[in-house]
Amino acid sequence: MKRVMLPAFLALSCCGPKPAGKVVYGPHCGICHHGGGGMPGEIPPLVGRLDLIASTPEGRHYLVDVILDGLRGPFVTQGYRYDFSMPPFRRLLDDQQVADVLNWLIERGDSRPAPRITPQEVARARAQPGHPAATYHERQILDGKYPLP
Repeated sequence: MKRVMLPAFLALSCCGPKPAGKVVYGPHCGICHHGGGGMPGEIPPLVGRLDLIASTPEGRHYLVDVILDGLRGPFVTQGYRYDFSMPPFRRLLDDQQVADVLNWLIERGDSRPAPRITPQEVARARAQPGHPAATYHERQILDGKYPLP
């Protein structure tokens, strides 16, 4: 049997550890949002939008609230209407996991340098009670101030 030797960079790129955010995303978010592209009219896309939303402190806070507290209510994104209900992950994910998931999605957008969300930002948001309807209201205010992609 002949052995094939791969260059080191190929071996590492195919077999290296997955980013922490991707590992958490798969079983928690990927079930609905798939690879981050969503399903037009059913599940909103994330990749290519979250980096733009995260460009302001209010946007980063909103994104953290969406994961911690969920989101419920109709909205339009990229020309598609969503009457969406996302569950909260406050009790399932810790501050680092929330930051990792958001940063992994943000980094997949086109913004350079990509905005970053810290576990400390998540902890501050977690210290406040939340609800999917409150996150929806936060979205409406944010969309009025910085139109959301």
